[in-house]
Amino acid sequence: MKKAVLDTNFILTCIKNKIDFFEELEFMGCKILIPKQVISELNKIANPVMIKKKLSERELASLALKILEHEKNRFEVIELGSKYVDKGIIKLARENRDLLIATLDREIKTSVKNPKILIRGKKKLEII
Repeated sequence: MKKAVLDTNFILTCIKNKIDFFEELEFMGCKILIPKQVISELNKIANPVMIKKKLSERELASLALKILEHEKNRFEVIELGSKYVDKGIIKLARENRDLLIATLDREIKTSVKNPKILIRGKKKLEII
């Protein structure tokens, strides 16, 4: 079974575009991995005291956390071993060449040679 690690922006964009990433990734035969640091980032964005974000971003992050709580049996929480999510994902990807990377981040996409999961046409996930 393939494994896919998701970053914060990927999750938020899927929710914004109403893409059921759990359903799509499971259909593709992927086990979903979400770093603990991504969940921490979502908590920071959702907390109005911690960071100044637009209301819609806060609402998306809150909704993402609710969805993750509701679907907690459909993914595995992993530890990146890095304070910075992007650097941790890059390190993990370089150590596991068969790991799929679900990201919209240009730095991550260009830094690793792993297969990537992208959003196509704002409605569909695709592995490239």
